[in-house]
Amino acid sequence: MPESHYIGRFAPSPSGELHFGSLIAALGSYLQARAQHGIWRVRIEDIDPPREVPGAAETILRQLEHYGLHWDGEVLWQSRRHEAYREVLMRLHREGLSYFCTCTRARIQSVGGFYDGHCRTLNHGPENAAVRLLQRQPVLEFNDRLRGRIVAEEKLAREDFIIHRRDGLFAYNLAVVVDDHFQGVTEIVRGADLIAPTVRHLSLYQQLGWPAPEYVHLPLALNEQGDKLSKQNHAPALPEGDPRPVLIRALQFMNQDVTKEWQDLSLEDLLEKAVANWSLSRVPVTGDANTAFSNASR
Repeated sequence: MPESHYIGRFAPSPSGELHFGSLIAALGSYLQARAQHGIWRVRIEDIDPPREVPGAAETILRQLEHYGLHWDGEVLWQSRRHEAYREVLMRLHREGLSYFCTCTRARIQSVGGFYDGHCRTLNHGPENAAVRLLQRQPVLEFNDRLRGRIVAEEKLAREDFIIHRRDGLFAYNLAVVVDDHFQGVTEIVRGADLIAPTVRHLSLYQQLGWPAPEYVHLPLALNEQGDKLSKQNHAPALPEGDPRPVLIRALQFMNQDVTKEWQDLSLEDLLEKAVANWSLSRVPVTGDANTAFSNASR
């Protein structure tokens, strides 16, 4: 089949091995891309060394291959993209769309948890300061291809968010937009825990004059306590044995039409069946978008 203009991606951070919740995001984005005869990229978001686990990135790539999720082209490593982020920071500075901020988390919490623009006109220098985007084009709502219209927490949407951290590291909200634009990503399929920052990303796309991708936020796998499976919650790594039962469980989690006969298929044939039968409309919508916004990082 000919390729379409669709480009999707999976972009894990190397803070630990992939777990079942990670597999949902990886498999969902893979199937969405392959079902549309598109391209599926893999990017390692290794821009936060204090949170990274040595060897985790290489393990993640091995896990993806073990589960038959083969990507197109070369892996993009964010740690090798600093110059691109720096160029965008300089452009925003030249255009008067950013400024230095010395506010602490404690101060922001003292004014209600959302940054209030305190440093906008104080003309701070770069010493011991973060860089914030001057929010001139807030995005108050967006359309999720699975969940429909999502309305943002207004204070979060209007906030001047950090694009370069006080410790000298590039912020996720900057790097993810720069790299998705660079890779030509047309649709982002990821977990519902990332609903909240979407409006920040869309506002940055607008202020940079770049076309924005579409978004799909998949339901989250939860543990017995009702918390999302995550590396921080010590979710067990994906099993190293036969990947087919785990893939079938992931497909069932996403409410895909899996028959008993699939259990006897080879890994390649199983994934081929999954692609042919993939239906985004069957994926259950779970979780409250308002909860995602109320839990968003400040």
